[in-house]
Amino acid sequence: MGEYIKTITPDLEDEENVIAAVQQIKKVLKSNKNLTDSARKILADLGIQLLNVGRADESKDQGLGQDKDEALGEIEERLNVAQTKVYYWEKEQTMIWDFGPEESNDYLMAVEETQRLIESLSVCKDSEEDVLLRRAHDVLQTAMVRLEEEFKHLLVQNRQPFEPEHMSFRSNEEDDRSIISFGEESVDDMVQRDSMSRGSDEYIIELVHPTVIPDLKRIANLMFDLNYGRECSQAFINIRKDALDDCLYVLEVEKLSIEDVLTMEWKTLNARIRRWIRAMKLFVRVYLASEKWLVDQIFGELESVGSFCFAESSRASFFQLLNFGEAITIGPHQPEKLICFLDMYEVLEELISDIDVLYFDETGSGIRLGCQEILRRLGDCAKATFLEFENSVASSTTSTPFPGGGIHHLTRYVMNYIKALTNYNDTLNVLLSDHEKTDLVSSSPDTSPASDGDGENSRPSAVGQHFRSFISTLETNLEEKSKLYKDDALGNLFLMNNIHYMAEKEKISELRATLGDNFIRKHNGKFQKHAMNYERATWSSILSLLRDEGLNNPGSSSISKTLLKERLQNFYLAFEEVYRSQTAWSILDTQLREDLRISTSLKVIQAYRTFVGRHTNNISDKYIKYNADDLESFLLDFFEGSPKSLHSSHRK
Repeated sequence: MGEYIKTITPDLEDEENVIAAVQQIKKVLKSNKNLTDSARKILADLGIQLLNVGRADESKDQGLGQDKDEALGEIEERLNVAQTKVYYWEKEQTMIWDFGPEESNDYLMAVEETQRLIESLSVCKDSEEDVLLRRAHDVLQTAMVRLEEEFKHLLVQNRQPFEPEHMSFRSNEEDDRSIISFGEESVDDMVQRDSMSRGSDEYIIELVHPTVIPDLKRIANLMFDLNYGRECSQAFINIRKDALDDCLYVLEVEKLSIEDVLTMEWKTLNARIRRWIRAMKLFVRVYLASEKWLVDQIFGELESVGSFCFAESSRASFFQLLNFGEAITIGPHQPEKLICFLDMYEVLEELISDIDVLYFDETGSGIRLGCQEILRRLGDCAKATFLEFENSVASSTTSTPFPGGGIHHLTRYVMNYIKALTNYNDTLNVLLSDHEKTDLVSSSPDTSPASDGDGENSRPSAVGQHFRSFISTLETNLEEKSKLYKDDALGNLFLMNNIHYMAEKEKISELRATLGDNFIRKHNGKFQKHAMNYERATWSSILSLLRDEGLNNPGSSSISKTLLKERLQNFYLAFEEVYRSQTAWSILDTQLREDLRISTSLKVIQAYRTFVGRHTNNISDKYIKYNADDLESFLLDFFEGSPKSLHSSHRK
């Protein structure tokens, strides 16, 4: 075919050469039977263009009009073929792509042919050519409507189900994508693994069957080339928007208004928050990453079209998740919600970098800014709730003493609460870094950084200072509660129990590093002090009965048996009274209970054994109600929380 091209490319500024070229094309088209269809189309198009170049003076060659008619006839014939193909499918109710690749390829070729004819006819001015041009535009318009339907049909019919519990992934390793099946492994475990974090291999699920991706891409490119890109992108957005909504449904994320969230019971709301946290991880790291990959496969050659389609199709679903986060921040700052606030804050903070990558340009700026705003509000909410917690501890009051002097539920709540918060130390330190609380620095030795004692220049972290303040506030509250007991011994036992519980929680948990060893040592000293105060309040007056002072007969050095008998009787009565009351008292910690029994035994039993032994000659056996072993055995019943009486017991 090269020789023909050479023949028709003389200096075209000469009109005779233009006419000669047209005539040469005519001869080639008539005489050469071996030309391919594509070659014939190219020559026919070129002939039309040359005719228009030379139409300024058609009178110089009366045969030119005849040549032009033949060229237009060639174009009309080609248009008829394309039109027949396009209009045939308008009569069919079935979808073209359902009939296989050969039929769909023929249809696309007919559309492309129509576009070429439009380009050739667009330079013509005659009414006859204008009629053909309008026909071609009508065919193209019909084809574009059909391609839009076919595009949507392919997206819908080839959509893959989103099943978090069982899914396969594409692993992006050096651009070599291969299916990796994780079988029965929970997807929740997968999103937690390091390999799912930013900077690691990208995991993609097949949202649309991969075999139709080339067809979707070809349709999209063709529609955009023919200025029908808006229809194509809108079709994609509508279909995938519904798919993303279905994804949230599978993840059990419901559409809730702010009023719904604010009026929801805490147990139900807590469950919704846990679902939200799980859904955010899966939605961003698995589903949106996969959606972005799908968009890039279809619209990757169309500059910013993919980013626009991705942002628009996912906007509503993403803001449904963010709106729930916003509703959470509007509610009251109740202490029991703090852990949930922190969990929501941390998961969103963790995902911010992933979100920035997914929505990297201007089309996704609204989503990026929305995420940052909700992150800020969750942080402010968590900080406000944290700071409010101390006020709630300080304001916890009661008018009745805690039964048995045991561990108060407020003590358990506060210490377990603080212990749980140690898992969020880094986050809390960031949130509290701009919060200066002067009373933490100077109000008491326990909260002053200078009193830490773990290092010359040591200073507790922001969260460490607040934890110390919480614990000091709790101690103050417990001291007030101890005053409700009429028995000083029970008040001291109550403080011993509760401060020991606090010290043990501090020693065996992550609180140790946060509070510092010196702070914990002070707590150990405090509960031991209250143990001593308990012993003094309980046994000092009883042990005074086992002294020799006041037992002598008047004016004599001899022991009065009557006074000795009274002393023993008073001792037994006092011991029985203590037994009756203190068996009802409670020390839940086994080791602490045993330690206090041993300490009491060393003082009381030894004093009793010594007293009886020293006066054995002056005391009749009938006055010895309990021996030392009896008393030691009785002490084992103390602090069990179950009141007992010795009236029915007489051990010898």
